[in-house]
Amino acid sequence: MMDKLEKVLMPLADILTKNRVLIAIRDGFLITTPLLIVGSIFLLFANFPIPGWEDFWTGILGTDWAGWFTAVSRASFNCTGLLTALGTGYAMAREFGGDKIQGAAVAMVAFFIMMPTSHLGSDADGNLVEGVTVSGLSFDYIGPNGIFMALIAAILGVWLFCYAYKKGWTIKMPAGVPPAVTDSFAALVPSGIVMAAAFLIRILFSFTEFGYVQDFVVAVLQTPLSGLGDTLGANALYTFMCSFLWFFGINGPAVCNSVYFIGNVLTAEQQIAFMAGEPLPYIFTNPFSNFFTNFGGGGSTLGLVILMCTVCKSQRIKQLGRLSIVPGFFGINEPIIFGLPVVLNPIIIIPFMLCPLLNLILSYFATVWEIIPRTTGVNLPWTTPIGFSGWLSTGSWTASVWQLFLLALNMVLYFPFIKTLDRKYLEDEANAEANAGEEEEISFDDLDLDDL
Repeated sequence: MMDKLEKVLMPLADILTKNRVLIAIRDGFLITTPLLIVGSIFLLFANFPIPGWEDFWTGILGTDWAGWFTAVSRASFNCTGLLTALGTGYAMAREFGGDKIQGAAVAMVAFFIMMPTSHLGSDADGNLVEGVTVSGLSFDYIGPNGIFMALIAAILGVWLFCYAYKKGWTIKMPAGVPPAVTDSFAALVPSGIVMAAAFLIRILFSFTEFGYVQDFVVAVLQTPLSGLGDTLGANALYTFMCSFLWFFGINGPAVCNSVYFIGNVLTAEQQIAFMAGEPLPYIFTNPFSNFFTNFGGGGSTLGLVILMCTVCKSQRIKQLGRLSIVPGFFGINEPIIFGLPVVLNPIIIIPFMLCPLLNLILSYFATVWEIIPRTTGVNLPWTTPIGFSGWLSTGSWTASVWQLFLLALNMVLYFPFIKTLDRKYLEDEANAEANAGEEEEISFDDLDLDDL
């Protein structure tokens, strides 16, 4: 059975991990991640979950101090679509052998061409004023609502750019011209083709009821997928596949994240709602997945590592547990996955798959029943330790207590399985010591010089 599954899953995972478009999507989001994390730190400082925090800093910095910090967070959160276009365009050009900077620029320009740049004006209270228009870019289009449109513009635009470039549809400069000038003119015709294609698409959609490509994408693609991405079923399947692939030594999140990227959209929209003081719309954001599903890395192995250090007697398991305990608190568990191992281990894989699913389901209902608050969308590093991550991602210590409860529950689930493995390793160590104690007797009675 396992051989058949391996024959099916290994080629599939290989296709997903080597697909250039999926790699570009994954890396495009990774390029924007540092900016979003830094923006989250500023947002977190402006809304730190300690009573009296705001009053304390108001007394020192004045009443407008929070606006200084939210200006930084707004510069990243409200531009997630634009950042996605730049990052994905850069990664697409790298994967398809094009100029990376030109690829990022072409993706951004194609993104701008297909979005509205004229908007109704508003008064000081934010109410729309009929007959008054303002030219510019709206955060409604370059923010979270623009992520899907940015992906489409980057993928198709850069692919067309690279195709034209490789076909030789370029302006070639004579020898002796500086390389920067040569590269610039070489990109002229491919860039013009992409911009013309985006221009034609904009015109075609102007005759439809949507008016703009982006409104079509949001209505037909992004909104339904956002609704699906915030369901228990979709996230349970994602969590299961991430753990299941690890059994075969495949990095589950690396494979699944290249396909299941809707969490980035939900997180960005959650951040916008939090900054605006509006009700938080989603449960399944990236912080929820990172900090309430897995503790200590994939398979929620922090509880396992604690058991290895405390209740196990095998020297192999105890030494590995001591080496893994510190990385485990920061969500790094490759030593466990490949050292215990989890890979192709039919004993440990059972709780390895069950614990994240149990955490996900229980945390979902705990959020629905308002036992713990919803995550604010603040993008903390995934290495944030348990306890702190729950508090900072929700603003409530209740979430930290909930994390510790789940950790204890994970330890209960892992206990019978790790003890079974512990007994097996103890037997192996005892047999190894017995074999090492048996010295082979060497006799020189049969040694004959004629044999030499």
